Amino acid sequence: MSADVPSGRVPDVLDAWRLVAARRGVEGRVPLSDMTRLRDSLVDAEGEVSFSLDFDSDALQVPYVELKIDAQLPLLCQRSLERFLLPVQIVQRLGLIRDEADEAALPPGYEPLLMPDDGMLRPVELVEDELILAVPVVPMAPGSEAVEREWEAPQAEQDAANPFSVLSSLKKN
Repeated sequence: MSADVPSGRVPDVLDAWRLVAARRGVEGRVPLSDMTRLRDSLVDAEGEVSFSLDFDSDALQVPYVELKIDAQLPLLCQRSLERFLLPVQIVQRLGLIRDEADEAALPPGYEPLLMPDDGMLRPVELVEDELILAVPVVPMAPGSEAVEREWEAPQAEQDAANPFSVLSSLKKN
């Protein structure tokens, strides 16, 4: 169903309603360095994102775009403070709506995508939005272990922390 974008070039805008009517799609690749809003969450911008957008209508005549994203996001592990690649695979069905009130009519499993009045969709921005949502609040590399250890304070520090230690020394005198 997808038509590969010639020479890997992703169009800046797509006419979503025309693509739904034609039951067409696009696929492409975008360097992470082109995603300026996502870059702030990454440790560097090395790598690229591959994606596909397939437009269609379901049995209830609800127009949708099925978004598939495959990426490796370079993040900084908050446990080890080392760079790691977070694999991200997203398959999301977005119901195309013209008005926020239309959201209630979407079938289960659809996420709403409010379309602009002209019906023009910016594919790279859509992909970037989904990747921003996929970045964990506290990135941790898979397999890294939490540092959970009891650290025993030295005896002198424990004594100093005890407010009654002064009284015990007076009692001995």
